[in-house]
Amino acid sequence: MDLRSPDPPLSDGVVSLRPWTLDDVPAIAAMCDETEIARWIHQIPSPYTERDAREYVLAAQAAWRDRTGASFAVVERETGELAGSISIHVIDPEAANVEVGYLTGAPARGLGLTTRALKLVSRWALNDVGAKRVQLRADVRNVASLRVAEKAGFTREGTLREAGFNERENRRIDYGVFSVLPGELT
Repeated sequence: MDLRSPDPPLSDGVVSLRPWTLDDVPAIAAMCDETEIARWIHQIPSPYTERDAREYVLAAQAAWRDRTGASFAVVERETGELAGSISIHVIDPEAANVEVGYLTGAPARGLGLTTRALKLVSRWALNDVGAKRVQLRADVRNVASLRVAEKAGFTREGTLREAGFNERENRRIDYGVFSVLPGELT
């Protein structure tokens, strides 16, 4: 797989995806230090600080260099405002499988921007990077995240029962598993 920054940057005229920079640290910290983000993305610290955001950007840049992952800022094209984040990570290089994850900041929720970003990054992964499967997992209680996957054209394959643990809520997590294969995105 050829995991390099896309040139030109990914855009559908409404959202644009670009790699994170250290200039984004304050915006990332503000977006991720939100109760709803911490509720669903239990792997990130809460409270979320600028130090956490800086470490995230540096790790994202290292993944780009190592060609093991691609993390993008999701930006409203017209306003330039940060809407969220979307990343793909190589999970099986031999089988050419990648996994995508996303989050949406409060001001951008319900606008369809994350669905657009998911379509963009998935098309890129399948058509340009050489992925043969893009998959995602979302907590089955996170209805908004499940709807993004469905609206983007992913197929729900099933549920990974009690496959994760949310320490903040002291509960096991069932993940809905979705995927998209070459030729399935319209």
